Amino acid sequence: MSTPRAELLTARLDRLPASRHLWGLVFRISLGAFFEMFDLFLTGYLGPLLTRAGIFRAGARGFAGLTDQATFAAMTFLGLFVGTLLFSPVADRLGRRPVFTGSLLWYTAATLLMAAQSTALGVDLWRFVAGVGIGVELVTIDAYISELVPKGVRGRAFAVSTAAQFLGIPAVALLCWIFTAHPPAGLAGWRCVLLFSALGAIAVWLARAGLPESPRWLIRRGRMEEAERVTAAIEARVGADIGRPLPEPAPPTPAETAAPGSFAEIWRPPYRRRTLMLAVFNFFQTIGFYGFGNWLPQFLAAQGAGVLQGLRYAFIIALAYPLAPLVFLPLADRLERKTQIVWAAIGVGVVGLVFSQQRQPVPLVACGALVIVFNCFMSFSFHAYQTELFPTRVRARAVGFCYSWSRLSTVLSSYMIAFFLAQFGIRGVFGFIAASMLAVVVAIGGFGPRTRGLALEAISQ
Repeated sequence: MSTPRAELLTARLDRLPASRHLWGLVFRISLGAFFEMFDLFLTGYLGPLLTRAGIFRAGARGFAGLTDQATFAAMTFLGLFVGTLLFSPVADRLGRRPVFTGSLLWYTAATLLMAAQSTALGVDLWRFVAGVGIGVELVTIDAYISELVPKGVRGRAFAVSTAAQFLGIPAVALLCWIFTAHPPAGLAGWRCVLLFSALGAIAVWLARAGLPESPRWLIRRGRMEEAERVTAAIEARVGADIGRPLPEPAPPTPAETAAPGSFAEIWRPPYRRRTLMLAVFNFFQTIGFYGFGNWLPQFLAAQGAGVLQGLRYAFIIALAYPLAPLVFLPLADRLERKTQIVWAAIGVGVVGLVFSQQRQPVPLVACGALVIVFNCFMSFSFHAYQTELFPTRVRARAVGFCYSWSRLSTVLSSYMIAFFLAQFGIRGVFGFIAASMLAVVVAIGGFGPRTRGLALEAISQ
């Protein structure tokens, strides 16, 4: 049962105005996801380098007669699927902060070992292990941000977080391009990219030292004194930033306390419908997002670009990733979240079909960038949306389960995109992507609840 003290604490969090301190917390929390994005998009950019180095075989001569690139992508997301599904409940039990430390250290060790491999099997094995380690990272980050920021800036907080995360995508494109054109003496370019990723993850771990635990998670665990201290410290920093007294809290919404959460709860009303809706959505949305991003160099090659030229085009296109969320920042808290997702999915499907018709560099790059813009709009909108639909006691568990379907989908769609590209060309691939975006529109538009401007506690009830 809720208590007046717990309700007042959550009301105090929700009345906080946007400030430098809050944006700093959001950015520091999001730094870990920079390396998740870096790692995920290595799939597309590293594949051609591994083929060029002779570790991957060209064409459909890999495992079971499929491409090594498809297997590499599948192992990446199989690891993420296992990590997300099995370890996301840990963040509900142990807290948001400890998961950050463990997942980044795991990722660093596995990536260093991957950089030392000389066979496709060794690369794929350690790629899977790295995916297991970092699979829960983004789920924990989403839960943390949604619980920490006030309801009036939740959408903008996820837009800023997504922009920080997506800096990792042009970073991996740039590094792959540079190390391919100018490999360091005695060291293959693809190994340099992996070493940068592993060492950078350690730097991020150090930068996030001192982050507070989520007050809402502390309340849910019955640690009221600690929740009070954390909330008061945040209030003091925000008040110092804005230079005036904080506004009075609004009438509080009943808050969660120490009631236990379980996996079975997400299958009871009202969460069952939300769980099913988000599982379907995640299965299809990732075909547009990772189906485009992970295969972009291959798509450019299919349209006539060579390896170096394709990496250069891919880097230019990838610059849209961190910029796109900022373009939509003014709309993030003004439009209903489900409406944002629906229009973004329509944009991905339509512009993707136009992209598949292009052959000249300027329209090719322009259409590719627009696909990314709409994918980013959908990404930060749904990351905010799915964390809003469940209570704190099962938030990471529920989001992890729903989000794991996107990982499983990418395992399957990696082979499906390879099949469509080989059998029907790039137009067949984007017909497949457009059909997946239609499924997203039906799932979210037809079954998603409204959440704009509501406290987390009100949405979960």
